[in-house]
Amino acid sequence: MYPLIRLAKEYVLTRSAAPLPLLGTHVSHHRCWPQDIDLFMEMNNGRILTILDLGRTSLAYRVGLLAALKQQRWGLTMAGVSVRYRKRIRPFVKFRVVSKAVGWDDKFMYLDQSIWIGEECAVQALYRSALTDKNGLVRPHRLLEVIKSDAAPPPLPDWVQNWVDADATRPWPPVESGLT
Repeated sequence: MYPLIRLAKEYVLTRSAAPLPLLGTHVSHHRCWPQDIDLFMEMNNGRILTILDLGRTSLAYRVGLLAALKQQRWGLTMAGVSVRYRKRIRPFVKFRVVSKAVGWDDKFMYLDQSIWIGEECAVQALYRSALTDKNGLVRPHRLLEVIKSDAAPPPLPDWVQNWVDADATRPWPPVESGLT
C-alpha cells in the first residue's frame, strides 16, 4: 500500500519550503516503521523505492516541475533506474533522503537520490525520467521554456553518462529466456 500518511507529511512540509533552482537539492527526513520491513527485519527494497518516489515528488514541487506538469497536462514517468543497496535500514532508524537532478539530455532528465543514516550512505539510485503528453515524449527543452529557464544542460557526470551509454546497448524488447 502506498504510504499516504507519509505523502501528506511531505506535502505539508514541502509547501512551506523555499523554491529550488532546477539543479537544487531537496532533503527529507524519515523513519523506518514496522510496516516498511520485510522478513529479514530490514526496510523492504520496494518500500525504499517508494520512499525515493516521495523525495522526487517533493523535489519536483520545489523546482516548479509539478506546476508545469499541471499547466501543460503532462505526465512524468520513470524510464529507468540503477540502485545500489549498501546498508540495511532497520526498524525505527531515522534516515534522510537527498534528491537532486544531475542533468538532462535531448530526451531524459537524470536524478540522483541517496538515503543516509547519519554520515553513512545506505542506498543510492540513479533515475532516468521522462515527461510525456498525449503524443508521447516531451523533450526537456520544452520544460525549460515553460518554466522560463535558460539553463544549458550541464555535462552529465562520467558515471551517469557511462550508465546511459551502457543502457543503450541493452536489447529491447528483452530476449525471452525460454521459461514456460
